Amino acid sequence: MGNTDKFERIANTYDTPERVQIARISSDAIRAYLVDAKNKNAVDFGCGTGLIGMNLLNDFQSILFLDTSQNMLHQIKQKISNSNIQNAATLCFDFEQDCLSNLQADYIFMAQVLLHIKDFKAVLLKLYDVLNPGGHLIIIDFNKNDEIVSDMVHNGFDQEILTDMMLNIGYKGIQSKTFYNGRNIFMGHDASLFILDAQK
Repeated sequence: MGNTDKFERIANTYDTPERVQIARISSDAIRAYLVDAKNKNAVDFGCGTGLIGMNLLNDFQSILFLDTSQNMLHQIKQKISNSNIQNAATLCFDFEQDCLSNLQADYIFMAQVLLHIKDFKAVLLKLYDVLNPGGHLIIIDFNKNDEIVSDMVHNGFDQEILTDMMLNIGYKGIQSKTFYNGRNIFMGHDASLFILDAQK
């Protein structure tokens, strides 16, 4: 996945108060879209240090923390061990490079991940295959911001364009909304976050 080298370097110092706060707000936004999730399994896709998935462990039967960065996953393994968590596992894997034929999930959530993926349509296609019938993909990311110019990340997403792309892939029942506005949260710029829920 994009920018793995950068995340390998910052894993030990990733959990800043600002990131913890936004993760808590994002977790609450995801929780509002869960339906009968207590007996369902989830994938925290591009999980980083697991800030969001850790908040949602009690909402699911199990969560698989998936990332391309071994150092990020090391942080999660420490949290799992320190808290004696029984319903979590980790997996280092890159969906941009390959497919996992044996992975199935009822819920996949990804927060501020899509902007790092160069060919994000291809990854959304692969995630569609991972979902069980009726499963949900929940995306949290930045609304498009033309002030941001970067060769490292996309400058956010237009919710309508993203919805149309996902409908063409086969996702249905898509709903999205902006849920958070913050100062200096996107490469030094003020920005807003949206949540999108799509079903297979």
